[in-house]
Amino acid sequence: MAMVALTEEEMKASVVALILDARPEEALDVLSRWYRVEKPRLGVGVVEGKTKGVAAVYSSRRREILAANREYLYNPFVMVHEFYHHLRSRSGRHRGTEKDADRFAMNFIETYQRRALERAEGR
Repeated sequence: MAMVALTEEEMKASVVALILDARPEEALDVLSRWYRVEKPRLGVGVVEGKTKGVAAVYSSRRREILAANREYLYNPFVMVHEFYHHLRSRSGRHRGTEKDADRFAMNFIETYQRRALERAEGR
């Protein structure tokens, strides 16, 4: 399927909307095409010693986002945060911080919220 040309703002808002609509695989498709990277696998489970008290982790070795439970697959902050780790791990070693991943995810959510407000106000 051909992807319609989106602005960066439209892409960010659509990624959040897809995740909220319980379509995280499609959101990862959009993100991967936008950033021109291989799409990470998506799973539910735990990684020994890595998931205690966290919503999800990214395994660069497996190229997989692993959510602690299904509910986190539908959380835009969690999914975009972990995609950031995928994006920053392309070379096989991670370059980036948790704060960077948080900012990356919050930017998507803030863009979605701003666009939703504009639509509600008829702009």
